[in-house]
Amino acid sequence: MNILHLDSSPLMTHSVSRQLTAKLVSQLQQQNPDATLTYRDLAQNAPSHLSYSELGAAQQDPSEWSQTLRQDVETAKAILAEFLAADAIVVGAPMYNFSIPSQLKAWIDRISVAGTTFKYTETGPVGLLSGKTVYIVSSRGGLYGSANAMDHQEAYLKTVFQFLGLSDVQIIRAEGVNMGDSMRQQALQAAQQDIAAVAA
Repeated sequence: MNILHLDSSPLMTHSVSRQLTAKLVSQLQQQNPDATLTYRDLAQNAPSHLSYSELGAAQQDPSEWSQTLRQDVETAKAILAEFLAADAIVVGAPMYNFSIPSQLKAWIDRISVAGTTFKYTETGPVGLLSGKTVYIVSSRGGLYGSANAMDHQEAYLKTVFQFLGLSDVQIIRAEGVNMGDSMRQQALQAAQQDIAAVAA
C-alpha cells in the first residue's frame, strides 16, 4: 500500500487539519505496517500557480526552457507521479473563505491532466483513475454541514476526485473549531472518532 499524505494549512502546529491528518496517517500505517509513505507539505513547499509558460512547455524544445520553467515542470511531474502511485490519499484541507487554500488548488492543477487522469470523449469527460481511496480531512472555523451553499471546499474536492474517476472519497470533518474551546474540543473528538472508524 502506498500512502500519499498532503497538508495545506500554513498554521503549522496550530493547524487542526495537520493534527488530524497525522492521526489518520498513523492509523493507516498501523493497519498496513508495510505501507510506504510519501509526504508533501503544500504550504511550506508550495507549487507555483499554473502559468502560460508551463501550459505551453510541451510545445517548446526543453533546451529553451528557463530555469524557473524547468523547476515548475519537474515539480509538476513529481506531484503527478506521487498521486498516480498512491493507493490512499490523505488530504488536509482547511476551509479558507469558503474554499480551499490556493496551495492545494495549485496541487490539483498538477494532477488534473487530460489524457492521463481524465479524457474528453464525444459524450463528455471521463475519469481514468480507479482503485484509490481519498480521505479529505476537513477543518472549518464555523458550521456548514455537508450541503451548504457556502461550501466550496468539501463539495469542490469531492467533485475533483470523482471527475478523475475516484468514487471512494471519505470526509473526516472538524467544524466549529473557532467557535470557542468547548466547540473546538467537540469537533476534534468527533473527527477522531471518525478516524478511529476508518478501515484501510
